[in-house]
Amino acid sequence: MLAVTLAASLSAFSQTFTLKGIVTDDEGNPLELATVSCVEQQKIVFTNLKGEYHMTMLTADSVVIRFSMIGYRGRTKTLYKPQGTQTLRILLRADQEIAEVVVTEKRRQTDQMEQLDVSEMKSSPSASGNAVEELIQQQAGVSTHNELSSQYNVRGGSFDENSVYINNVEVYRPLLIRSGQQEGLSVINPDMVERVGFSTGGFSAKYGDKMSSALDITYRRPEKFEATATASLLGGSAYVGTSSKKFSMSHGLRYKTNRYLLGSLETTGEYRPNQLDYQTFITYEPNRRWTLEVLGNISENHYNFKPKDRETSFGTMEDVKSFRVYFDGQEKDIFRTLFGTASLTRHLGDSTHVKLLWSAFHTKEQERYDIQGQYWLNDTQSAEQLGVGTYAEHARNYLTANVQSLKLMINRRLKHHDIEAGLTYKWEHIKEQSREYEMRDSSGYSVPHRPDRLDLIYTLASKQNMKSNRIEGYVQDVLKWSSRNTGDDADSVAPRHTFYTLTYGLRFANWSYNRETILSPRVSLAIVPASNYDLTYRFATGLYYQAPFYKELRDTMLTTTGVTAVTLNRNIKSQQSIQFLAAVDYRFKMLGERPFKFTAEAYYKLLSNIIPYNVQNVKVTYYGENLCNGYAVGLDMKLFGEFVPGTDSWLSFSLMRTQQKYHGQWVPLPTDQRYALNLHFTDYFPGTKRWKMTLRLAYADGLPFGAPHRGIEAQNFRAPAYKRADIGMSYLAFDHKVQGVKSAFKKVWLGLDCLNLFGISNVNSYYWVTDVTSRQWAVPNYLTGRQINGKLIVEF
Repeated sequence: MLAVTLAASLSAFSQTFTLKGIVTDDEGNPLELATVSCVEQQKIVFTNLKGEYHMTMLTADSVVIRFSMIGYRGRTKTLYKPQGTQTLRILLRADQEIAEVVVTEKRRQTDQMEQLDVSEMKSSPSASGNAVEELIQQQAGVSTHNELSSQYNVRGGSFDENSVYINNVEVYRPLLIRSGQQEGLSVINPDMVERVGFSTGGFSAKYGDKMSSALDITYRRPEKFEATATASLLGGSAYVGTSSKKFSMSHGLRYKTNRYLLGSLETTGEYRPNQLDYQTFITYEPNRRWTLEVLGNISENHYNFKPKDRETSFGTMEDVKSFRVYFDGQEKDIFRTLFGTASLTRHLGDSTHVKLLWSAFHTKEQERYDIQGQYWLNDTQSAEQLGVGTYAEHARNYLTANVQSLKLMINRRLKHHDIEAGLTYKWEHIKEQSREYEMRDSSGYSVPHRPDRLDLIYTLASKQNMKSNRIEGYVQDVLKWSSRNTGDDADSVAPRHTFYTLTYGLRFANWSYNRETILSPRVSLAIVPASNYDLTYRFATGLYYQAPFYKELRDTMLTTTGVTAVTLNRNIKSQQSIQFLAAVDYRFKMLGERPFKFTAEAYYKLLSNIIPYNVQNVKVTYYGENLCNGYAVGLDMKLFGEFVPGTDSWLSFSLMRTQQKYHGQWVPLPTDQRYALNLHFTDYFPGTKRWKMTLRLAYADGLPFGAPHRGIEAQNFRAPAYKRADIGMSYLAFDHKVQGVKSAFKKVWLGLDCLNLFGISNVNSYYWVTDVTSRQWAVPNYLTGRQINGKLIVEF
């Protein structure tokens, strides 16, 4: 009798049951590689590409199952005396409470588009006020040498090789901007951003005809009332969003004046820059079948400047030179931009939708300056006067551009496929009238000195009226599948699979102006091996084009009697880049089980049909002809994780070499930054989470440069390395949850930033002084010095 009872007990104890089901997000999309675990029985499985899971466990009085995925709120289910087959459909909601949980990664990266964490943007120290671009500038493979500018270079590409999308619409920048001082706010409003996707190469066919990078911005649709107000010494912003069952809208207003920051430049005078930017995003869903979205932007930027004087010391400790200038004149610039989109989406069931999207961009730009400077260049050791003279710069540049587009997009989701196609038609109309000249007088002689006539060192004239049309289209598919590990038994309780994601597509475009048609095939593959789910291998290749826009067309090579007459080259061809990329992502835990991720990516870009260009400050001047071939090769590495519990930090390091062959001679591209190191570190003060510190460090190789108006073959010098440290401290003065009181305020933050903490004089560009013997002296133009910025952030 005792034996029978014991046998029955053992039989009940060893009885098993089957648990299966699916894990989805709050939009019903399956979550792949989510974790399903039972700690008591030491069982763990991962969901497959469809979000499905299956596991066999021992029955008990209660069995606790944990469902989790990084970036989502975990859920726990308790099963009481489970038997047979149990089916659970689990919904994991994205964790949006930034103050309590830092979202380090929502999904595993299985393509070349990395989703960046935007939660800490507003609390980071900022010199330009463009939080999204400053986040991009800290990524591996990205470089910038001007804290006043929102522009950036990616893996040896120029500023113009980066495409930017907001809600599936490509956006444009003003065309006449030539300095970081002129730049105002970028078109991206960080208060309205929900997601930021960024790719440094190998991106899919849906992104336009640019060779270097793609930035994909998605604006947030508020689900309830929310508002934020920010004020600082460099400007302010206000944001408000509201929502009902069928309707949502958000409004953002920004004001920027970097007058305080420009006061730290060596050129003293009266700086009066200011910009006002307003944006609105409206969504209407009358039912589940239709969605209407409208996005509007109005921006006006004024830059007024009356220089007074400057004094610059440069050279070495043993050989110090002094450059002093007294100015007369002023500069007045206006950049007025209008941008709008409207889209109508028809949902044909849960897996198919069709979208018709219209957009329009208008810019009216005026750049006017007459500035005269009288200079003295001296040797401080011997008091020898090396040069004395006068220079005068004049410009009357006017440009108006209008771009409209109509885009049709279709998306279809199948069992293993995500198919997307798009067709775009664009109308472009650009009018320009420009006149520039520069006069240099050294010791009473005009430079260049000719005995028979008076020539200026630089004169440019341009009058253009260009109309053109573009047709662009693409089709792409994301194919996902898995294969069982051959080492697993057929009866294995938790068989392991290798997961594959193949993204392939074709892009085409035709431009009426040069009658060129281009085809751009692209493919990428991601592999998550069964041997280690913490590893992801990524490979990508493709043929990428840089379709010319107005700036690349301007042929500045023809000079007659000292005057450069700009013409538009109808025979210009798209620049071409064949790219090969290989990457590995490794997720691991250390420092007390805190999550980390290490990424390494090697790339090679074979460049052809290059249009050479020169860079002065942020102004890019093209030759207007396809004259070069070249290459770019490099390695990018990034370590991302919780160096401090509850905060995200990262360290990136990049190595690169890029050259072009010009008239049989290999010369570096103007963006040849051989190395770069960036650190973004966040920490809390000991004993409290009310005080938060953010430190940003940058150390990057200097860029090639040479004397002006001498061509790229004369870029024989290299600027000093760019070194900068910014630190910001934020104090949570009020939190209605902590205080436990009802208030109109949700949170109140007080911030104090120290920009350029160590007061390093970084070189932005050079002014070249020429004496009558034609000897030239490169006088550095330094960027901003150390400044303190205070700010207030109020969340409603």
